[in-house]
Amino acid sequence: MDCLPNTQPGAVTAEPAHGLKFTQALDQMHEELGAVLARLTPDMAETLIQELETAPRIFGCAAGRSGFILRGFLMRLMHLGFTVYFVGETTTPRVRPGDLLIVMSGSGETAQPREMQRRANTAGARTLALTTHPESTIGQEAQVTINIPGTTKLTLNQEAKSVQCPGSLFEQASFLFLEAVVLILYQRRMGANRGDVLDRHADLE
Repeated sequence: MDCLPNTQPGAVTAEPAHGLKFTQALDQMHEELGAVLARLTPDMAETLIQELETAPRIFGCAAGRSGFILRGFLMRLMHLGFTVYFVGETTTPRVRPGDLLIVMSGSGETAQPREMQRRANTAGARTLALTTHPESTIGQEAQVTINIPGTTKLTLNQEAKSVQCPGSLFEQASFLFLEAVVLILYQRRMGANRGDVLDRHADLE
């Protein structure tokens, strides 16, 4: 149900007695995201696109909120005709040499993605990391690392400053970066043909 104010006669709409107001929260988020997105480059997007287009199959691994974001990205790749899997699902097959594993971890030290990346490397797959810390274990052990600035659960001094919960700025910036990649691929592969994309949309939902 939508959160709508009570508009019945005599109803009183409550205003926050103190603290941050909604418009102020949006303004602060917009300012923080603008600063982070300004540090992303076209080369970063093209690097990811090249890896995607040369991989026979694409796997993704991330935990927590990053996992939801990466799942959404893989879903869009499926809509665009890529073969994709998310690590941990019962229908995810064995990774093969030449496949691509995308690992998303702001800290670069999240246990499960770190271990899955090591296994993929051992199997001969390509590994690509999205992280705020390229010097981290995941950043160093990935064959390709894309640095998404932001704040992480580590809240280190060198991270971008943020008033938001730890990790939120990295997750938001990663989502928009991946959405930009989807838009580029949509234009290139489909010519913005909605019919081809809608044909792959789930109908059992």
